[in-house]
Formats: sequence, C-alpha cells, structure tokens
Amino acid sequence: MRLNILRKIDMFDNYILLSIKKYVQNKYLDMLMPIVTDMGNLGIVWIIIAIILILDKPYRMIGSVVILTLIVSTIAGEGIVKHIVRRTRPCNQQNSLNMLISKPISYSFPSGHTLSSFAAAEVLSMYFTEYKLIFIGIAFLIALSRMYLYVHYPTDVIAGVILGILCSKLIFIILQEGFMEKVAMFYQNIL
Repeated sequence: MRLNILRKIDMFDNYILLSIKKYVQNKYLDMLMPIVTDMGNLGIVWIIIAIILILDKPYRMIGSVVILTLIVSTIAGEGIVKHIVRRTRPCNQQNSLNMLISKPISYSFPSGHTLSSFAAAEVLSMYFTEYKLIFIGIAFLIALSRMYLYVHYPTDVIAGVILGILCSKLIFIILQEGFMEKVAMFYQNIL
C-alpha cells in the first residue's frame, strides 16, 4: 500500500515537471527563472526586506520577526526534514538535462527556497495586509522557479509552502503576549 502511494506521488511529480518542460518552458522564462530563483537564495529577498524594516524604527520589530521566522524555517527544512527524508533532486535523476543553474548539492524535500519564502511572505502579509498579494506572488514565483529549473519536485514545493506557513504561525503563537508565561506556568504546575 505504502509503495503504491509513493509510486503515485512519483508519477504526479514527474507528470507536472514534464508538463512544465513541454508546455511552459521557453527562452524568455529560461532567462527569467534563474533570476527569480536567485532572489530566494539564502532568503536574500526576504533578508533585504527585513533589514529595510529593521532600519526604520517603527517597523524594527516586524523585520526582526521576519529574520526569526527565516531562521526557524531554515532549521526546520534544511537542518532537520531534508536530512530525515533524503530525497534526490529531479535534476540528479536525469543526466541529459540542460541545466540553467548549477545543480544544488543538498537534498530535495522540502524546497528550502519555497519554505523560507512562504514563511517570510506569511509574516509580512500579517503585518502589511495591503501588500499580501505582492509577498505571496514573490514567494509563488520563487517556488515555481524551483520546479521550472528542475531542482525540485512539485511535492517538495507543496511541502515547502505548508512548512513555511506553519513556521510563521508557530512564531506568531510564541510571540503572542503572555505565551511564554503560560508555558512556564504549565511546567510549574506539573513539576
């Protein structure tokens, strides 16, 4: 049963990647997608936004929350989940691919670019609701670029979206006023 589910996931992943290659790929996107994916390298676009916010005193806390969320999402995805799942990247499955970027050396699941992008975009969207479509749009383009460039499967990207949003929600729960005091009280009562 489990192997059957994994085979169906693999078929879905390969179908989507081949469809992107067949119906979406073109010379213009071949130039654009490496630039889009570079925006997500090390969360650079989100770090730049966070630094700009930190430098503007009224928004300093928001910028700090973005940085904290990026740290937590990186630890969760790159530091933990990737090393548990150890999924090979699609670009490493096919030798005849004409790569538009360097082949990444880390594991594939989940997409770290997607995870950090959706984590940061979610935090920024909570504070700046009027720009939510812009933040989510940037995160979506970065996620799409990872599949277009054949360095992630669709399920890697889906997992990145889910984990990114969960990381941002976790940070918000922890940062809620009184949360840490409630945790301390809980442990005092059981000890």
